[in-house]
Amino acid sequence: MTVQHDFVAVILKDHRAMEDLLRRMRSVESDRAKALEQFSALLIAHGEAEEAKVYGALKRFKDVDNEEVEHGAEEHAEGNAALLALLEVSEVGSDKWDERLEDLVKAVSHHIDEEERTILNGARENVPDERRAELGAAFLQERERQLAADCGRVDHVRALVKG
Repeated sequence: MTVQHDFVAVILKDHRAMEDLLRRMRSVESDRAKALEQFSALLIAHGEAEEAKVYGALKRFKDVDNEEVEHGAEEHAEGNAALLALLEVSEVGSDKWDERLEDLVKAVSHHIDEEERTILNGARENVPDERRAELGAAFLQERERQLAADCGRVDHVRALVKG
């Protein structure tokens, strides 16, 4: 299996990129607004691709915990809501910015931790390499489609959150 197409590896790579962008958003030495723009696009594209191409497929494997997969989708919604709250703050670095960034960090960090310990470990143990590669390719294609559609725009995030 090509590691670059294994959906577990691809998702983990996105998680590390998100963590890096969160660190940049916390640092006064970084372009925090640019980091937020990049984070917004990645978070939305990543979550939408997981739900569209990976989560449904994982539910078909008998030893993958369907409740955890469904919970992962709920946590995407929580992260999107926290992201929208931050995107709607007009002044980067203000007290409101810091409060909402903290909420976003908590939501996303919690999701990353749970997903890596439950869903991804379950997939490592129960999903054959060939299927992991197929899901990885589908995930990457959908993520790129989302990014090309400028999915991190505040109006798009608002529409996702509002349902």
